[in-house]
Amino acid sequence: MQKGYFPADSYQTPPKTKLSLWDRMISNNLLYFTLKYAYIVLQTRKQAIKKIYDTPAWHKSSYYIFRFIEKTGGRFSITGMENISKSEKPVLFISNHMSTLETMIFPCIIAPHREVTFVVKESLVKHPLFKDVMLSRNPVVVGRSDPRKDLEAVMNGGAELLAKGVSIVIFPQSTRNLVFKPEEFNSIGVKLAKKTGVPVVPVAIKTDFWGNGKYIKELGPLDNTKTIHFKFGEPFMVTGNGKEENNRIISFIQECLEEWNK
Repeated sequence: MQKGYFPADSYQTPPKTKLSLWDRMISNNLLYFTLKYAYIVLQTRKQAIKKIYDTPAWHKSSYYIFRFIEKTGGRFSITGMENISKSEKPVLFISNHMSTLETMIFPCIIAPHREVTFVVKESLVKHPLFKDVMLSRNPVVVGRSDPRKDLEAVMNGGAELLAKGVSIVIFPQSTRNLVFKPEEFNSIGVKLAKKTGVPVVPVAIKTDFWGNGKYIKELGPLDNTKTIHFKFGEPFMVTGNGKEENNRIISFIQECLEEWNK
């Protein structure tokens, strides 16, 4: 892949051999990080209200966040990006969910290569700061209180988007968690893939550089001793009842996390 923000199929944040005074001041600095984050949230909200927050604007703002995470001391390791556009069909990206970081960074990795949106919680499309941006991305919305209704929303809304050529990122866990719990990783993603006949791209992430806040989840502590990992697996089709494929995704995530935690 030669388009987008990353010229190769993998990316590693270059090491800084010499830190300037400014670098030392902003490294792991939550205040600097929060101000930069607040700026981009307000800018994108303004664009969304004006109906000009399109896909290029989305992945551009995502890359802005990517760059200031690096400036704050975050180190990225992204692999398997060739798998993002390997399929000619739209795909389902099925990932574990650890922090706010992955929802902010996925667009600059994926969206330059294919149209994509998310399955999101209803609270996000009602949030006074995020609702306009989220609605501009035409997501699949779930309530997280009624599993039957959520399944219906994903099966119907997801199928409509995939039929239009829009890929979807889905987090089968009910909430963000710094510890991966396989028993909380439901099969809603593989069910949608089986129904629509589109490939699954398993994604493993480790984003505990950006912790969950005690009072505001989006504003947690930073820890630049922890590398930020994204790994995209090979696309595959779902056959049978999907149980084997869901276990395959879980194993992929577990193996990656075990490797990264060494």
